[in-house]
Amino acid sequence: MALANGTRLGPYEIVAPLGAGGMGEVYRARDTRLDRTVAFKILPAHFADDAIRRQRHRLLSGIQPVCFGRQGVTAAE
Repeated sequence: MALANGTRLGPYEIVAPLGAGGMGEVYRARDTRLDRTVAFKILPAHFADDAIRRQRHRLLSGIQPVCFGRQGVTAAE
């Protein structure tokens, strides 16, 4: 599922493809809310439909919820 430059997905606007493989497709995108460049990954359908694979992907990619405490920003446990 290649996305064309300029495609909008929610607040994200696709700028250019970065790479593709068995774990999905990665694009350089623009977060229009925060006005910054981000990496936007599209998971294959067999990953997106599997809750365990989605959780494993989050853990391996370092995506963690954060909370703001008195000492600043920390990873949520």
